[in-house]
Order: sequence, then C-alpha cells, then structure tokens
Amino acid sequence: MQIVVIGADGQLGTDLVEAFTGQGDAVRALTHSHIEIADMESVFRVLQETQPHLIINTAAMHHVENCESEPEKAFAVNAVGARNLAVVARSLGAVLMHVSTDYVFDGRKGSPYIEHDVPGPLNVYGTTKLAGEHFVSSNTERYFVVRTSGLYGKSPCRAKGGLNFIELMLKLGKERGDVRVVDDEIVSPTSTAELAVQLVQLSRSNCYGLYHATAEGSCSWYEFAREIFALSDIPVRLKVAQLGEFPAKVPRPKYSVLENRALKARGLNTFKPWQDGLYRYLAGRGKSEALQVAI
Repeated sequence: MQIVVIGADGQLGTDLVEAFTGQGDAVRALTHSHIEIADMESVFRVLQETQPHLIINTAAMHHVENCESEPEKAFAVNAVGARNLAVVARSLGAVLMHVSTDYVFDGRKGSPYIEHDVPGPLNVYGTTKLAGEHFVSSNTERYFVVRTSGLYGKSPCRAKGGLNFIELMLKLGKERGDVRVVDDEIVSPTSTAELAVQLVQLSRSNCYGLYHATAEGSCSWYEFAREIFALSDIPVRLKVAQLGEFPAKVPRPKYSVLENRALKARGLNTFKPWQDGLYRYLAGRGKSEALQVAI
C-alpha cells in the first residue's frame, strides 16, 4: 500500500513510518518542509504527485499556549488543514486517517469518554481540533478520525521543548532529587509506538469513522511519575504538588481518559495497560543508552 505520513518527523509520525514500513508498505515521509497543509495548493500538488492509498495526518499546531495567543494560525493548521486534506483525499480516492485529541472534551464527565459523548473544548487548541474533525467527516466518506491522549515516544516532542513527560521526570530526578507533580489531572499515558501499531491495524479495515485510541487504564500525572521512578530505580523524593503550585496559563481538562469503545466493538483494539507501554519504553531507552556506552 502506498502511504503518506504527514508530520513524519514528530513523536507519532516517526513511529508510524517505522510501523508501516515494517509491514511492507511504501511510505513517503512528509515534514513541514515538504507540505503546508494550511495551503490547498501545496496539499494538492504534493499528494497528486504521490497518489497515495492512505494519507495519515499527524501534523498540527500542538502548543496549547501558542494556540491561545495565535488562534487564526491554529485554526488554519488544525481545522483548515484537515479540511484541505479531506478534500484532496476524496478527489484522489484515498483514505484519510486524521489524528485528533482528548482536548475536544472539557473533562467534567469524571468517567471515560466514548466516541459519542458530546465534545466541549475548553481552549483554542481543542476547539480547532474539533473543527478539524468536523471538516474531515463532512468532506470525505473514507476517513478515520482518531482521538488519543497523553502521548510519549522516542522522538523529541518539539511542542514541549524536546522532552516528553518521562524524559522530563528522569531529568528532574537526576538533577534535583526532589520532584513535585500534580495529582489532580487524570490521563491515559499512551506510547506512540503502541499507537502506531494500532493505526496499522485500523488501516487494514474499512470500518471508517471516529475512534478513541489510548492505552488501557488511567492515572494521575503524579502516579505516572511514581511508576517511572520505580521502574527506573532512581532515588528521588516525589511529592504531590500543592494546589495552584503550577498554575495553567490556559484552561485544560482535568480528566482526559478515553474509552476505546469503537475499536473494541469491531475487534480491533490492540492496546494493553499503560504500565506495559511505559515498561517497554524504558526498556528500549535502556538498550539505547547501553549501546551508546559500548560504542
């Protein structure tokens, strides 16, 4: 299958290229230097040249604070960009797989969100991503919109200064010895490597529509940090941050747990508990460090 991955140099994009290539697919990895999704002319020219069977869009304006200060730019990328891809995908007879976010919800439900729950984003990022979902579903019939949450992967996360949450915790643990983390935000930490495997599985079906795709189970950021340090055997004094100690500049959902109901209903769910993904990430990280020392 001829596949285009847009945002191929990002956390998820990197693992998607690897996962699909490993399955024998012909993958064209596109970065911002190759395509500007907010520009219809750029989208049409690049994709017509490739003639893909499947277009996977991981590109987005992710930085929540920047989205808030630059709403027009966020809408151009996250919403109009999604529309452009959907329009061109339909004209080429291609399937579009569009990655979305848990931030389309306000977090007030208090139990895992399913695909048919009514969205209510709290910020510009969530609003523009929700608009992107609607643009996709209204402009093409052969699409997968995939919401996910709490991503971390081996590639640097540019929207977070190059460090995912795990790497940040390990850095702080080694440098400070004392680490404080919030305990009032609940997520499902999800490995991009595992999400990539799930998207390969989903792409092999023709069960188009909206999906939630995250690791099984949930935890607070504090609980996630505690497991990171326990598995890494790093001596650290981990404490719960005081209320208001790390005030958010932009409103964010306090509860971001998604239930993979549609995947499970179709027998397509490949996710395991979030602890398994964390263990595999740290094990892979350890092998890489050992290899660097040996070299």
